[in-house]
Amino acid sequence: MPGSKPLDPSSSPRAMLGAELRHQRVQARLTQGELGRPLFVSGSFIGQLESGTRRMQPEYATYFDETFKTNGYFLRNCEALKTSKYPDHFAEAAEAEAIATVIKEYAPLLIPGLLQTEGYARAVFRAYNPTAVEETIEELITARLERANLLKHPTKPMVWTVLDEAVLRRPVGGPAVMAEALRHVARLIRKHRIIVQVLPLSAGAHAALEGTLKLMAFDDAPPLAYLQSMGSGRLLDDPATVARHELTYDLVGASALSPETSLALLESVAEDYEHAEQQP
Repeated sequence: MPGSKPLDPSSSPRAMLGAELRHQRVQARLTQGELGRPLFVSGSFIGQLESGTRRMQPEYATYFDETFKTNGYFLRNCEALKTSKYPDHFAEAAEAEAIATVIKEYAPLLIPGLLQTEGYARAVFRAYNPTAVEETIEELITARLERANLLKHPTKPMVWTVLDEAVLRRPVGGPAVMAEALRHVARLIRKHRIIVQVLPLSAGAHAALEGTLKLMAFDDAPPLAYLQSMGSGRLLDDPATVARHELTYDLVGASALSPETSLALLESVAEDYEHAEQQP
């Protein structure tokens, strides 16, 4: 059968695997919901597997091979796709981010990875891994900077970030690193590549006090929400849960400064860091 060949890893393998799943499901005259029910997953989750926005897990692949009599095709290729340059808790979110059409993020502690400079990323990873060899740190930095290639397209994905004012005030890497990092974000804003708002400390209590929130939308799949905490993360697809987090993001944005005022604050704080660096 055509689907029995291993996937070519250089040719969007997850999308190819998803396309084969869709083909087999349609051939079997099953709806997405019917296919997902024995796995205790929603039809929308099956749709995300078919579109390549979710990573296929071995237990799902085994079930698909048994259901469609595909002689281990899904499991073989699922195992081949397991390697990732990102930590396990973030790998699936990073892969979804790469094909998202809209990315919205509330960042309470750090400049988001997509917007980081090399110096800022280095300071973050060294703080996370104080005894790691330099080669490990360099690999982490390279992977993070490669994610920023998404921003080379002039308009897609649409990136809208709300930065807590604490992100601006925390001198990650020292004044010179912070000045460079904030200037980098400001340049992306002035190029009309990203939208950024700052949530001022004076806003007090707000809807996202519990932590980081990333929302991703896609052309051909339901939206996802990603919640991250120390050394762990959860990618969520339940429609009601995602809708609740979308409301949270909207409430945070409503409490934040306007994009224009936020840019002025970013550049003002960057200037303060530059002056601090010049002090003897």
